Amino acid sequence: MSGALDDPRRSTVARHATLPTPTAFSSFLKILGVSLSVLLVSTIAVAGFVVGDLVNRAGEGAVALEGGGEVAPPSLGAYPADKAFSILVVGTDECGDISTQLRGERCEDTDEGVRNDVNLLVHVSAAPRNVTVVSFPRDLMVAVPECTRDDGSTASSMSKAPLNSVFEHAGISCVAKTVTELSDIPIEFAAKISFDGVIAITDAIGGVEVCVAGDGIRDSQAGIELGVGTHTVSGASALAFLRTRHGVGDESDLARISNQQQYMSRLAKKILSAETLSDPSTVLRLANTVADNIVPSDKLSNPLTMSQLALALKDVRFSDFVFVQYPNLDDPDNPGVKVVPDEQTAAPLWAALAAGEPITLSGDVATNRSVELATPAPDDGAATPDPSAAPRATLPPEISGQSVDQDTCSVGNQSR
Repeated sequence: MSGALDDPRRSTVARHATLPTPTAFSSFLKILGVSLSVLLVSTIAVAGFVVGDLVNRAGEGAVALEGGGEVAPPSLGAYPADKAFSILVVGTDECGDISTQLRGERCEDTDEGVRNDVNLLVHVSAAPRNVTVVSFPRDLMVAVPECTRDDGSTASSMSKAPLNSVFEHAGISCVAKTVTELSDIPIEFAAKISFDGVIAITDAIGGVEVCVAGDGIRDSQAGIELGVGTHTVSGASALAFLRTRHGVGDESDLARISNQQQYMSRLAKKILSAETLSDPSTVLRLANTVADNIVPSDKLSNPLTMSQLALALKDVRFSDFVFVQYPNLDDPDNPGVKVVPDEQTAAPLWAALAAGEPITLSGDVATNRSVELATPAPDDGAATPDPSAAPRATLPPEISGQSVDQDTCSVGNQSR
């Protein structure tokens, strides 16, 4: 991938005013592309498949994170067991050649900059490892600190701005700094992915099986129609599934996050499966696709570092791999359109991450009626209680989400 991480001229930008179905879809692939694709890249590195070309492509366009903290040096083997780490995954609304062909009108309006519509904080605790993925609403109004841009210039602070405007304001480093100030969780690594990257990575893994309930999904604006039941989506169909807003729940952006978490959970399970990891051709194909379609921060650009992080995930139980939506409240200055942080409800989440405690959810799997629990999958032993395991933190019921060992179905509706 060519060009600097924060250069808005790198590709065509999709405009929100053209089609009111923003692109939180990239989040799922982000999880694939970094947190879990990292797992595949690790398999490549340890097995000796990584060559100089992959090393060069993985680091192209990488930038430093301001105040990102110290990380362990690249080496063979897993990331040090006594160290936690966090990866910020940013999905931007850029259109490339493939997405422009698929999405026409939305990709033609180029009068504004690049937005970070998807923002995922992937936190991996020190051993015993657990993984928590926090999805932040794109319309979350936050305080933005003063930031240093990649070109060395200074971006001013903002007392209140939409989270999805921060990348355009000052780049991925500023997004990471903003999330760190909100969460008090250090972010050592980051990666960016665009529409075309989502399509390419989904195809490389051979698609993901998703579940649809309710009345089935029909959303002409996202370009998707799926009946009740299970469907394997890849490429353009995966893009449409992740984009759909009007086809699930109450047609809100918050409903879409829960719908996407169903996809991410099933994707994580597929990537961590023996079927994927035992197929060298699939692993190599995914590693090459990731190298071509993500732009990492400098400390994530070394495939040996990706290998270390990936190996740290290999023994995480499905019950300890949890997706949550950052809790929020209606913005009193723009009710029904924007949201603001619910810091009191979020406090136990951040405390659990800081303490390295695995998370137990007490709330619903969904917000805004977007997904429902499916019939539980057969117990593979991954969730068997371990008396020697670390204490678990139970989050308030206002925080929705699901763990990888839970199967959910999207509650579809027939939209316009």
